[in-house]
Amino acid sequence: MHAGLKQLVALSAFGLVMLAGQAHAAPVMMSAEWAAQACEAWNKDATLTTGLADKWIKNNKGRGHKVIHMYRNDCENSPKVELRIADKGGKAMCEYGGKVETAKLDSSADYVMHATTERWQEMGAGEYGPMKAMMFGRLQFAGPKMEAMGVMGPFTSFLQLVGKVPSDVASCPK
Repeated sequence: MHAGLKQLVALSAFGLVMLAGQAHAAPVMMSAEWAAQACEAWNKDATLTTGLADKWIKNNKGRGHKVIHMYRNDCENSPKVELRIADKGGKAMCEYGGKVETAKLDSSADYVMHATTERWQEMGAGEYGPMKAMMFGRLQFAGPKMEAMGVMGPFTSFLQLVGKVPSDVASCPK
């Protein structure tokens, strides 16, 4: 093969590898794209879909869904993300994950959770669960606390979604 052609083939291959890497780059943690993937992961987790299918999902204030807003404390001015969970065929299914669409939450049914990136990663890795996270202030939480206390097993699985969904933690959502 001619030297110039070899060089062109090598550069083309390098370019394809670089493009493939960019196409499959993990989304920024707590970005709208990440939330969409977290929603998909939720629906594949039997602990969440069945463990929250009873009283938890029924406390939706007649809207047919509950809302969870999440964000990273150390990403100042970054937008929150939203997960909407609805009763679908007797299961608590995530019907939406992305940018916030529900501006006003109902604190007797909906949740806001936030922590530093480091703490989200620790919870996502299963280093500790929601009880320790809340008791030691590692996870800030607003919403129906007694309801949450009644679903600690599924709540643990929810926190571990952060570890199941690949993400870029070096960047902040925009």
